[in-house]
Amino acid sequence: MTRRRTTGTLPPAYGEPARDEDTFRLRVPPPRVRPAPAPRSGPRAGSRSRPAPAPRSRAAARSRVRRRQRSRRRVLSLAVLVLAVVAGAAFLVGRPWLHGGGPADAAPGPSRTAPETGPDNASKPLEDAPDPTPPPTPTPTPSASADTDASRKGDALGPEDIPASGPGTFTVARAGVASTGGGSAYRVEVEDGIGVDPDRAAADIAAVLADPRGWSHGGERSFRQVADGSAGLVIRIATPATTDRMCGEYGLNTRGEVNCRGGEKVMVNLKRWQLGSPQFDGPVSEYRALIVNHEVGHWLGRGHETCPGKGRPAPAMMQQIDGLKGCVANAWPYDAKGRYLGGPKVP
Repeated sequence: MTRRRTTGTLPPAYGEPARDEDTFRLRVPPPRVRPAPAPRSGPRAGSRSRPAPAPRSRAAARSRVRRRQRSRRRVLSLAVLVLAVVAGAAFLVGRPWLHGGGPADAAPGPSRTAPETGPDNASKPLEDAPDPTPPPTPTPTPSASADTDASRKGDALGPEDIPASGPGTFTVARAGVASTGGGSAYRVEVEDGIGVDPDRAAADIAAVLADPRGWSHGGERSFRQVADGSAGLVIRIATPATTDRMCGEYGLNTRGEVNCRGGEKVMVNLKRWQLGSPQFDGPVSEYRALIVNHEVGHWLGRGHETCPGKGRPAPAMMQQIDGLKGCVANAWPYDAKGRYLGGPKVP
């Protein structure tokens, strides 16, 4: 009979080791005590704080730098655009000058006595001058162009600010027109599109003609502005190209620089009215008075004069743009006491 194997305990090598209370003690570490979290203010005080967010990746940092660079470039581009617009803003074209009339039966011939180099009114005649052709009838409508005269705005104009050419059509000044009365009738016209107000220009011319230092000479003569064909004198302000063309009809070569008179017409070069003359020591407004007095003097039949002596006023009929020859600049034919400021006649 087979002997049944009884189950017993494992040998001591595989079972629980015998405890020796004298030599072995199980050491259990004391429990860790976590410090209490600091109380938080607000409705969520006492709630568990969130962990700090993980640092951004390098790609996110680079993207942020690129966005900042693009923003800076946009701001810089906008600033450059604003500066360009401000620098290119411009004014414009200044106010022209028109000068008034004189006797209707004044000398009809063109003024041809100025030398070729630097005249301030009529220039050297052309060879074989063509017969003058009647100009187109001016349109008596108010000008829509704004007056941008440099002297009124305080801005200095240069040659680049003067339009070289225009359409060749003119607007008649209406303000100041007198339908009745005595005096020499004159008409003021301004070329269209050159930035000049005809009515304001006509007012300036009328003031020069009425000045006692001018050809009115304290009532000796009078002038009356009209807007129709009764004018014995027509004063036109025009661009250099238009002035050249219309003066050329009277055999005069103005070379885009100077004024002229042919028959009953006086052509005032816009360049001279805006810029004056480098030889004239005075404001542009005073030089405009000289243009009026000089050209009206030609219409009255007076020729050129020269300096009467060193330090004396230059005659209004002197070509002061050629140099003062010792005289001082002067825009008026008479002084405040009514004395004529003339000089030796130029042959």
